[in-house]
Amino acid sequence: MKPIHIAFILLIDLLWAGNIIAIKESVLAMPPLLAVALRYAVLLLACASAIRLVPGRMRLVLATGILTGAIQFGLGAYSYHVATNLSALAIAGQLGVPFSLLLAILIDGERIAWRRTIGIVLAFAGVLLLVFDPRIADERLALLLTAAAALCWAAGNLMFRRLSGISVLNLYGWQALISLPVLLLASAIAEPGGIAALGTVPISAFGWIVYSAIAASLVGHAGMSWLLQKYPVTLLTPLTLPTPLLAVIFVTVVYGTPITPLMVAGGLLTLAGVAIITLRTAQKSVENRAHEPG
Repeated sequence: MKPIHIAFILLIDLLWAGNIIAIKESVLAMPPLLAVALRYAVLLLACASAIRLVPGRMRLVLATGILTGAIQFGLGAYSYHVATNLSALAIAGQLGVPFSLLLAILIDGERIAWRRTIGIVLAFAGVLLLVFDPRIADERLALLLTAAAALCWAAGNLMFRRLSGISVLNLYGWQALISLPVLLLASAIAEPGGIAALGTVPISAFGWIVYSAIAASLVGHAGMSWLLQKYPVTLLTPLTLPTPLLAVIFVTVVYGTPITPLMVAGGLLTLAGVAIITLRTAQKSVENRAHEPG
């Protein structure tokens, strides 16, 4: 792997980890649904020229956009809004990986062996430890919302697999186009006065929203898609595993949130489970391709 590409994927890790600060700062300055709506306004402007109709698959494109856009990020933003210890959310957010595997088993009939089964158990056991940590008992609603957002992400992953061949920018464009009006309407109903008060929001909050839309979403996810065209998934996947660790470091430094023994134990269990699932799934993907005819 070229050193420039290794540096790029490590940059993506940093961008994704930094997004936890971007989201928190934006929802501190304005209502969460409005913050997500503005994020998608930026994303729509960036992707508007790439939007194209996808004949025969528009229903799936729109359903995927609303699930992975307005619903997933709405839940996620509200979890950040009610949370004070973001380290716990960075750990719970990793449940998207075991959720993805469980949905693949239930919907696609994927079969797994003992290694990935252990990975699922470890990932959920780690987050369960967080729930019983008395020092972060007030984060239980935020943890539940984060888990729900992770489930939406996992379901969206299965839907994205059925949209192969469509450019990332086109999918993001549709995601923004369908999510923006939904979020604005939801904000107007659930967050009265939020839109009218935008003039009082600090400029820095809008900067964090731009960061979340452009750096974390476009550069991060589009960049990862580009790298996957050049290198096998088994090579790239391990290089993304530092992201949650970096996120915990960032929030600890920026907000000074406590790291409890139970949080460390839960985080290690969850990350171990996610690593097992991720690495084994990547290996199985390569093995299956090797056995395809042709």
